[in-house]
Amino acid sequence: MVFLYLLLTVYIVAINFYGFRFLKQQRDNVDAGGCPGGDGKLYLTAFLGGAPGVYVSMFAMRYRLGSLALMIFLPLLSVFNVYCYYLAFRSIWLFL
Repeated sequence: MVFLYLLLTVYIVAINFYGFRFLKQQRDNVDAGGCPGGDGKLYLTAFLGGAPGVYVSMFAMRYRLGSLALMIFLPLLSVFNVYCYYLAFRSIWLFL
């Protein structure tokens, strides 16, 4: 049981860290004069559970705050991700 909690916690931390780093990499690329690229990887990271990390990093770095789709979509997906985290931690007991 402890292994399942640990595995789920590591996944949540890793996907949110990846989302934070991906947005930072995108911002650094724009600051260096490159193009920001598409948002496909950003949306995929958010769908996989990294929406809270991406949303927090947008405010921490003050980057991409003008994107209306991200500013509407990410808070909603963040709430949904946190609810799924709650359900996942609660339902671990069902598998034992």
